[in-house]
Amino acid sequence: QEKPFQNLKMGFKKPEKLQWYYAPIFFAFWLVLYLSLVKTQMHNLPTPLKRSDEVNYPGSFIAQRAEEKLIELTRIGPRVLGSSANEKSAVEFLRAEVAKVESELSDRLEIEMDVQQASGAYTEWSMVSMYQGIQNVVVKLSERNSTNENYLLINSHFDSVPGSPGAGDDGSMVVTMLEVLRVMAKSGDPLAHPIIFLFNGAEENLLQASHAFITQHKWAKNCKALINLDSAGSGGREILFQSGPNHPWLMNYYKNVPHPFANTLAEELFQGGYIPSDTDFRFFRDFGPVPGLDMAYISNGYVYHTKYDRIKVFPRASLQHTGDNILSLARALANAPEVDDTAAHSEGHNIFYDFLGWFMIFYTETTSIVVNVVVAVIALLGIGISVYFMCLRSGCSWKGVLLRFSITFAIQFISLILAVGLAILVAVFMDGVSRSMTWFTSSWTIFGLYLAPIIFGLSILPAVYLEKTKRDPLSLGFRIQLFMHSHCICLILIMLILTGLSIRSAYLIMICVVFDILALIVNLVTKFHRKGEYLAYIYWMVDLISPLAVYLFATVITICQILPFMFFTYLCTVALVTLLPMQGRSGTGANPDITIAGLVGIFSLLFAGFIVSGVYIVYFFPILLYYYLLQAPLILLFRKTRTIVLCFLGITILFIIIAVTNVGFPYQKNTTPQRYSMIHAHRRLHNADGSTRVDDSGLYIYPQDRRTDIAHADIDFIGDAQKASDLCGEEMFCGLPLYTRGWNRNRENSRWIETSEPPEIPTEYPKMVLQESIELENPTQRRFNFSLAGPSHMGIFINVKNDARILTWSFNDTLLRRNAEPPFMVFFTWGLDDSILEFTIDVEMTNSTFEGPSLEIGIGGHWMTQDVTSNKKLNTYIDRFPAYAYIEGWVGTYETWYF
Repeated sequence: QEKPFQNLKMGFKKPEKLQWYYAPIFFAFWLVLYLSLVKTQMHNLPTPLKRSDEVNYPGSFIAQRAEEKLIELTRIGPRVLGSSANEKSAVEFLRAEVAKVESELSDRLEIEMDVQQASGAYTEWSMVSMYQGIQNVVVKLSERNSTNENYLLINSHFDSVPGSPGAGDDGSMVVTMLEVLRVMAKSGDPLAHPIIFLFNGAEENLLQASHAFITQHKWAKNCKALINLDSAGSGGREILFQSGPNHPWLMNYYKNVPHPFANTLAEELFQGGYIPSDTDFRFFRDFGPVPGLDMAYISNGYVYHTKYDRIKVFPRASLQHTGDNILSLARALANAPEVDDTAAHSEGHNIFYDFLGWFMIFYTETTSIVVNVVVAVIALLGIGISVYFMCLRSGCSWKGVLLRFSITFAIQFISLILAVGLAILVAVFMDGVSRSMTWFTSSWTIFGLYLAPIIFGLSILPAVYLEKTKRDPLSLGFRIQLFMHSHCICLILIMLILTGLSIRSAYLIMICVVFDILALIVNLVTKFHRKGEYLAYIYWMVDLISPLAVYLFATVITICQILPFMFFTYLCTVALVTLLPMQGRSGTGANPDITIAGLVGIFSLLFAGFIVSGVYIVYFFPILLYYYLLQAPLILLFRKTRTIVLCFLGITILFIIIAVTNVGFPYQKNTTPQRYSMIHAHRRLHNADGSTRVDDSGLYIYPQDRRTDIAHADIDFIGDAQKASDLCGEEMFCGLPLYTRGWNRNRENSRWIETSEPPEIPTEYPKMVLQESIELENPTQRRFNFSLAGPSHMGIFINVKNDARILTWSFNDTLLRRNAEPPFMVFFTWGLDDSILEFTIDVEMTNSTFEGPSLEIGIGGHWMTQDVTSNKKLNTYIDRFPAYAYIEGWVGTYETWYF
């Protein structure tokens, strides 16, 4: 009986490699594709509507109106909790705007406004966060005589950090909500569910205002769905980065917005703590619980929380983009039947992502698991069939083919490790020679520092192997296929591991494997016609009958990779636009270059070797493109392959040299500043007998990024700098005016510089008085009653002495119930209500009496509501920093007593 394929001819003319000078054309193709489609769409914003357009676009969001409101809001200046700007001017602005809306209100709708003043407390970051008299402006829009008790909540915050006018964060979202409110109120849209517009006045203070609303407001219990609006940048497109949780139905409505921009990867990075930000969404989720959508601006994060966050850097078109989306969502969710019973629709997590802002793709996590497993099985089956026919067509034994497969898999696996290892090595080296963050301003340096070594690491071993085996009986095309199959198997294994760990971003790898399968199908169809012979199922196989088939094969692969190229360059650009500025405020602990190298490495692995040893990438940077080219066969089909690969090693060395010159300096005035927080403080630390052991003044300097060395000369010029950690031996919380508990974690790289002059304190120092000390039922137990008055931001530091322990206190008792170890910190703020705070602490002496001190209490006062420029002494010290530095500064005091 005749065996299948025995009559198939083999061993015809071997295809030759293309001349090396075709390689630039090949890379230029991908560059043009990126610049013409991906980059253009990344920055594509709708045409902003003007007042004059309202006639032609009734019921539409008018960006000009929103911008006019933003100009008025930012003219108020920084809106810090406790300041007149925040507690009076901003609230009056909101009242006036709501009154204007009410004057245009449709007859079928009604508006109710409530200005909430609230006090409360909760535990945050092993610290008690306590607030008094903070304000929320709450507006309810509903149909007249509506009896529906299930509301939609839309939230943003009108306060800002010290020194910042807060145009992007979060004034832009406040005015977007005001314009959405105006349009909906005037147009009389049907509202099956009332809408609560929450303008909260204390987000920048550990989310205190959202806690006040969701735990205390009369309408809070009725809120069943949420749209939360915040900002980590200034302008661009707002990204949906949190959904639900466990409410996939929300995406059914988000998918219909005019300008979708969302990704599960962003959600997992944020919830994993890799993004140094937080939003009110967390408190609505945890204390409600209210499911919803969390959206924020991410572009131009360099100006976030600085004085540069102004209206002039915020494009009007961004307001139109966000306004169109929020108006669409508000109309949809306000009439969504799921809001009547959200618990009945709690069905697990979503996987969601947009494609270049054109459309949304989303499905449940359960569906994702099924899809990932099915894709893995089909891909493995396809690889198996491909290897089977490779044995039949090549003339090699199956043992020989499997041996070569094992070798290529090992080389591919080692190449992946080598590539990532080289990038990490460069990151460690750059940090070790104090040259980290060279890409902070000059983002193009990422290409040479991290992408080039990854390309080299992925390419060199396969290139050498293919060169050494050029006389192998197994053809070049088959050997390239084995590398592609090896890389595919690596990705399948990673995908299944991530799926098993419930990491939803495994969908990224699934996409790679899907397009591998697509290439398989395309080549299958094109080879399914041989008259009089058995059908040849050829998976990504080079037809040896004609050299042209090699190039046709590569062309098929290239075409199949156009869509994933566009998606992954788009996604990587988004990731870099988001994460690069954030490294300037991520703290001093971790090496940010490892973060960037890891990000580049992750995206490289997605396509690393589908068409060769795992390499061949294109990284293009106007703003931070990078992406893995995947068309390896095309690279390997060029002459001088090893020379091309070695060029990437040379590029790496060249860029390291460039990085250590002035070209690699990380910062630039106004656009990409280095951040510091600084307190000019006066300290008084008292002994048990009332005497003073420390009475001095100084600057507490808290750098917010890794390059703590870069301004040492300027800082040392101010005075002798001590590490804050050097002062922590005997003093509670180092005896320094720490603003929050997080400052204590970063004391190793913070500095204390004594100054000869005390700070200019604008009001009286905080005044704490022991009102009375009462012995309880047991003589070893005593209650201390205190009163405290001071500025709008204070820290209360509590420690026990000798063998004392705290039984209870009048603060939130979560830390005590958790048996947390002292010392403790209470972060206390007030807004409109500056009345005296009274608190009690019950103490027990476990092995002695109250003859000696049992408590040490420190009070830190922070005057954060004043204009820095009006404080001459503070401003003098700020001016001594380099021009490229941005200093968030204020004055403070710190005083301790024993009781």
